[in-house]
Amino acid sequence: GTPWIGQAPFTNEKHIFANIGDGTYYHSGLLAIRACVAAKVNITYKILYNDAVAMTGGQPVEGSPLPVDIANQVWAEGVKRIAVVSEDPLKYPLDWHWPAGTTFHHRDDLDAVQRELREWKGVSVLIYEQTCAAEKRRRRKRGLMDDPPRRVFINERVCEGCGDCSVQSNCISVLPKETEFGRKRAIDQSNCNKDYSCVKGFCPSFVSVYGAAPRRARAAGPRSMPADEIPLPKIPKSANPRGILVTGIGGTGVITIGQLLGVAAHIEGKGVSVLDMTGLAQKNGAVMSHVRIADRPEEIYASRIAAGEADAVIGCDVVVAASPDAIRTMKAGATKAVINGYEQMTAAFIQNRDLKFPNAALQAAIGDAVGPEGMHVVDATRIATALMGDAIAGNMFMLGFAFQKGLIPLQLASIEKAIELNAVSVRMNKEAFAWGRRAAHDLEAVARIAFPAEPVPLARPPAKSLADVIALRVKDLTAYQNRKYAERYERLVGEVRRVEGEKGKGKSGLAEAVARNLYKLMAYKDEYEVARLFTDGTFQRQLREQFQGDYAMKFHLAPPLLAPRDPATGHLRKMTFGAWMMPAFRLLAKMKVLRGTALDVFGKTAERKMERKLVDEYEATVKTLLNSLSPDNHALAVEIASIPDAIRGFGHVKEASIKDAKAKEATLLKAWHDPAKAGLWSQRAAAE
Repeated sequence: GTPWIGQAPFTNEKHIFANIGDGTYYHSGLLAIRACVAAKVNITYKILYNDAVAMTGGQPVEGSPLPVDIANQVWAEGVKRIAVVSEDPLKYPLDWHWPAGTTFHHRDDLDAVQRELREWKGVSVLIYEQTCAAEKRRRRKRGLMDDPPRRVFINERVCEGCGDCSVQSNCISVLPKETEFGRKRAIDQSNCNKDYSCVKGFCPSFVSVYGAAPRRARAAGPRSMPADEIPLPKIPKSANPRGILVTGIGGTGVITIGQLLGVAAHIEGKGVSVLDMTGLAQKNGAVMSHVRIADRPEEIYASRIAAGEADAVIGCDVVVAASPDAIRTMKAGATKAVINGYEQMTAAFIQNRDLKFPNAALQAAIGDAVGPEGMHVVDATRIATALMGDAIAGNMFMLGFAFQKGLIPLQLASIEKAIELNAVSVRMNKEAFAWGRRAAHDLEAVARIAFPAEPVPLARPPAKSLADVIALRVKDLTAYQNRKYAERYERLVGEVRRVEGEKGKGKSGLAEAVARNLYKLMAYKDEYEVARLFTDGTFQRQLREQFQGDYAMKFHLAPPLLAPRDPATGHLRKMTFGAWMMPAFRLLAKMKVLRGTALDVFGKTAERKMERKLVDEYEATVKTLLNSLSPDNHALAVEIASIPDAIRGFGHVKEASIKDAKAKEATLLKAWHDPAKAGLWSQRAAAE
């Protein structure tokens, strides 16, 4: 914040915010605050009290200052406006003596507090107190912090894939889930820090589940495939140092893998060096562990694996494994790589809801680096989660897989002994290691145990034909309203198929675009439909597939006739409802016969009127496209017909997406009515 002292007199900006962590504050940040007080500039210091030096590994802050200590210290320096923001502002002990005028706020009010502080003349301080998410997970696993019994689940059929939950939470544990009805959202139960801010996303798909535990595969267990039936691999020699590169993301146990290999090598009396490149590991950033093992310590001259010197790569995360720093260590014909094929989205997904995971390109880059015979890919995270109930087991699974492939110059007994000496989740880690060995020996057998319902182990479902796409939606629209409503859909899609066949001259894609997008608009999720999607049996089945135990549910909804409005934004605020909502949903689902009639109370809102209008407008637009469809403008027609895919969400979120979609539609239709522009547009699309 100190550059502001020199900048402030020369700008029209009256105030800025400066962010510092509690560790930074304690070792030098206080000096910056002191300088700003002396300079009498308008600035708010936001001090994140996250209870750990999160940037470099989660160490405790030197001196262990408490929030009240920081408040009193900045007060003594001359800061006279102090606000404390917390997820639980009532938790502070009564015997803590805060400076006069200190105010306390819930984190939900952060924006309002910041707006008030930016009007303060001089230096103000906002202390935001919340333990680092990675530290929370670590401490809960070690029994050092209470683990709330509440988990969050998303009903994927209700979810619109709008991404507002990611906007509200800024959380990478909200993952994309590809479905027949488009990209939806799911919660990574293993990685979730139980912050619960995703629930604030304006969407009725969120359900809080109390008392549940992630379900493990029923047949899973150490005896499902006896370890003695798995032949031991040929252990590679280590007379010359062998380099093993372990790659992954922070908070998933990558560093632990390197430590276990180091301890196992020490047990065998071998020389070993382990160099951990943690970077911003606490932020789910890239982590690499350079492990070098040799029969004699004096043979190891460098701890870092140099260019082309990796004998083995254990890619616990494919993005990091395909990074330039990792690729640099590989050499075709010499390096063997085992790669976790799981698609772990990066933080960029929070900002881009439609971000595509470049798995094929990443694997191809690794394959090029190690050669065609040097890479094995296994969906370790997905298999380990199904077997062990926790994705954290994925990295130990990868170690077992690599060992069984003959990439580790250590004995089985020493690795198992190292796991025991680590004394953390010993049983789970041993089982995960054993499952990795079994998968390397017979992947299909392990997959049948992990996913008994899948006819072909780990195979992706075949692409649906256009007839299947239409038939599924006709069936769903019949359940949505009635057969007559579905016939309206069927007629227009049938007309598009006929005209595209006649005028498209072999081109395809328009009929499918209309089939998917007309359905999306016609099956708008009003109160009746949300109720149906909670009670048709799919939601309960998916809940049982993910959780086990005797659990209770709560729903987070914003009924337009009941929910209050946020005084600052004017948007509806979500309310929490108990399990009694399920009987209410069943009753409401039966009332779908009222949809669109004079007795439809919900249908009189502006949102419902707009949704019905969108269907009529889309039908008219499609007919316009059919009237002048040709091979030259076919690609543009497909793009116009696909515009409704961008209309997502509920309430104000959906209103904003409609506005953006209509603006795009106007631009494309303008090009459509200009034959020259339509042709150029289609040529560009074909080139792309």
